[in-house]
Amino acid sequence: MTISAASPLMIVALAAVNPAVAAPPLDLSADLSVVSNYLWRGTSQTDDGPAVQGGLELGHDSGFYIGTWASNVDFESGANYELDIYMGFDFTLPDEAASLGVNTIYYAYPDDDGSIDFWEIGLSGGYDFFSAGIQYTVWGDKDNEDALFDQGDLYYYAGLDFELPYELGLGIQLGYYDFTNDRVEVDELGNTRSANYWHWGVSISREAGEFGTFSFNYEQNDGRSEIWDNDPKFWIGWNKSF
Repeated sequence: MTISAASPLMIVALAAVNPAVAAPPLDLSADLSVVSNYLWRGTSQTDDGPAVQGGLELGHDSGFYIGTWASNVDFESGANYELDIYMGFDFTLPDEAASLGVNTIYYAYPDDDGSIDFWEIGLSGGYDFFSAGIQYTVWGDKDNEDALFDQGDLYYYAGLDFELPYELGLGIQLGYYDFTNDRVEVDELGNTRSANYWHWGVSISREAGEFGTFSFNYEQNDGRSEIWDNDPKFWIGWNKSF
């Protein structure tokens, strides 16, 4: 998501000058992460290398929020970093264990030698330890009209989150990517394969107070090896919210 990298910095500056800006009903938060591999929907965005990530979010007690998030990446196309901008609304429901929200997110790769940005809208919900959602690609800025991550792509996901003894957390995830241009040429003879794939993962996390949250994670996809790296991925992560 990229509107302007200066926008969140202006928010921070205003908050420093006038603390009331960040006081209720507004809340400004930030997070910082270090991961040994940046996995997104079951595929590595860093060629199995580490990443440093962070973001800023401004929320309103009505349920509206807007934010930005960035990470280094390593793409064959030449992109070295991702800059996202997002917003959404979480509805207030009679049952506090239930959740329902809408969102939109713009994925930008400003230093790419070809344009690969794309934009999604989504719907999510859940109850207690279960959550699920769907993301729809509204627009993709691809030179090739038959490329992946283009208008019409659908991504479905579901997850389970449990609290374990000793302040441990267990997360289980499942997702499916349904590309509108799902046939991808894989060799010089013009043979094609479907790019659609399932992915799944398990995460064990541990909160450490002021030291943040540490996690150990496993993820894998069942995509065709000619298109996706479907080897199992094990990675560790650290996250701190402010």
